[in-house]
Amino acid sequence: MKFEFATATRIIFGPGTLQEIGPLAAELGKRALLIGGSTPTRLTPLQELLQAQSITTTIFSVPGEPTVDLVLAGVQQAHADACDFVIGMGGGSVIDTGKAIAALLTNPGEPLDYLEVVGRGQALSRASAPCIAIPTTAGTGAEVTRNAVLGAPEHHVKVSMRSPSMLPTLALIDPELTYGLPPDVTASTGLDALTQCMEPYVSNKANPLTDALCREGMQRAARSLRRAFQQGSDPAARADMAVAGLCGGLALANAKLGAVHGFAGPLGGMFPVPHGVVCARLLPLVMATNVRALQERAPDAPMLARYDEIARIVTGDPTARAADGVAWVQALGNELHVPPLARFGVTAADIPKVIPKAQRAGSMQGNPLVLTPEELTQILQQAL
Repeated sequence: MKFEFATATRIIFGPGTLQEIGPLAAELGKRALLIGGSTPTRLTPLQELLQAQSITTTIFSVPGEPTVDLVLAGVQQAHADACDFVIGMGGGSVIDTGKAIAALLTNPGEPLDYLEVVGRGQALSRASAPCIAIPTTAGTGAEVTRNAVLGAPEHHVKVSMRSPSMLPTLALIDPELTYGLPPDVTASTGLDALTQCMEPYVSNKANPLTDALCREGMQRAARSLRRAFQQGSDPAARADMAVAGLCGGLALANAKLGAVHGFAGPLGGMFPVPHGVVCARLLPLVMATNVRALQERAPDAPMLARYDEIARIVTGDPTARAADGVAWVQALGNELHVPPLARFGVTAADIPKVIPKAQRAGSMQGNPLVLTPEELTQILQQAL
């Protein structure tokens, strides 16, 4: 047994913890690039807390999922205003943008020098600038991961910058920041969190520490995602989902993912489909395919027993088997109104273009076994 575990330098979790940000940020610098989503006014409470500590802020907006050009613009803005650290407050797109900008503030060159697959894949030679991650969704786990997923539109794909030095200096998780999430975002990010607890649990790089996190995350998501979807301001449900998102991020950063995320990069790069929606739509289909393939080609594989355990965790039934887990996840997706991929322009004619890109994706290498092109095709056909 050999494994590594790394995460953010410091994690602070709890309702109301946003109020603690001022003194914590003051330890890192005096001029912050403050990154948020498409509505800058949502950053006003954070801005006021920072100004109370005499921290100067520059606002940088991320209107959608981050791209190479957007990150470059953020780096230029940070340099122009002499920002010495970065704070990302928002969903996974905002936090990934913050991590990428922080890395390029201290390292020469541009994103393509460091991007996997379509770039030069160089290692970062210097530690990133200090970075604080404050998630306002419960699902991506980006606050504790060592990569940033960026869109490369000219290549029609989303790929990662990746380095241990990209782990945030501080991850501050305040479940109260998720109370206002609309139901569709709660559903897609919550199912992303569930996926990111399930895939590392059955991946070929699972280890005892990630196993414990995955079990905890799956249990909390299973009991609370429906309630968070139906009653958005339920404190216990929102806290559970924030923990599930954190557990998924910690797990995926220290174990591989699988075929769901192997598809997510290419699909997100080729079509305007949110990452969480891809994961939500594909999760039960990939589960069913993996279980069937393991039964046919590796019936003694320990990962097959793990799918049985997943079923017991999510259903609460001590006699449940893998097929029951698949059915439970499928029913949950239906209840949460997860849209088909066809709604985002994906057609059967596109599938042959997606498959080779998915096969090359880093996440696909963590799947419990290699799926055939025919199996991958069938997954996408069912997801349309």
